[in-house]
Amino acid sequence: MRRKWFAALLAGALVTAGVTGCGGDSGGSGSGSGSGGDKITLGFSQVGAESGWRTANTKSIQESAASAGIDLKFSDAQGKQENQIKAIRSFIAQRVDVIAFSPVVESGWDTVLKEAKDANIPVILTDRAVDSQDTSLYKTFIGSDFVLEGKKAGEWLVKEYQGKNDPVNIVELQGTPGAAPANDRKAGFADVIKADPKFKVIASQTGQFTRTDGKEVMEAFLKTYPDIDVLYAHNDDMGLGAIEAIEAAGKKPGTDIKIITVDAVRDGMTALAAGKINYIVECSPLLGPQLMDLAKKVKAGEQVPNRVLTEETTFDQEQAKAALPGRKY
Repeated sequence: MRRKWFAALLAGALVTAGVTGCGGDSGGSGSGSGSGGDKITLGFSQVGAESGWRTANTKSIQESAASAGIDLKFSDAQGKQENQIKAIRSFIAQRVDVIAFSPVVESGWDTVLKEAKDANIPVILTDRAVDSQDTSLYKTFIGSDFVLEGKKAGEWLVKEYQGKNDPVNIVELQGTPGAAPANDRKAGFADVIKADPKFKVIASQTGQFTRTDGKEVMEAFLKTYPDIDVLYAHNDDMGLGAIEAIEAAGKKPGTDIKIITVDAVRDGMTALAAGKINYIVECSPLLGPQLMDLAKKVKAGEQVPNRVLTEETTFDQEQAKAALPGRKY
């Protein structure tokens, strides 16, 4: 469900996200730097609500803030960098204690991050990195190793076709152009399969990390390329949309076309357990507890690692069946 995001019209005004089912402020009236209290105020700008993964990530952050006693100022950027920049500037004007955000794209953050630094407000990157050369503009980055995720996807594929010499035609559904997970998952996958010439990526196009776009792009792939052996999707939602297109074309997903995705959200794991996906590389959205811990530490002036990795695994079809009953997202 799309959240409506209201940006303040005057400089320094409050930015909140009008969210049906999950509000803009997770805390009370706020008692951070601007109000002189001891309670930490965290301004967080989310990418949007483009996937099941992102919804789970938002829920984890909101619930963890409430549990940790942190006043959360939440903003939904609806996939637009300009909305995130406005939100960050509003957080600066409000004098929040800590700013965290998951960048829509990698580039174009130096100016606003310098504004936060000049205001002595520490910044934490979550889930996605930025490509700034000045790493002093943020305190730490918590998230997955997206290159490694792509490599894990490629390693499964190499093992699956070991000993076979026929060409393997691959189509790729990329994430949002310019986003770190899209760039890195593509690079990691390509790095692994390049050693064997039988693997051929015959088409690679963005599906914007959404189920709808994944379906539409896969429909186009199927019309253009009659001999597709493998689909590599940068997230579960695009893969699930592609499954709809594959079935509509009279083909059997997981058999006629092998499918590799990234995330391991419940819908993806269900499709994996049902044999419609062959392999999923996990990317955990449950970053909330670690983020709140880091927010408290940077507010207290403690040293934190420059890079905090999340612990993740991979799943085949049998492993998905075993994991599903206790799956939290």
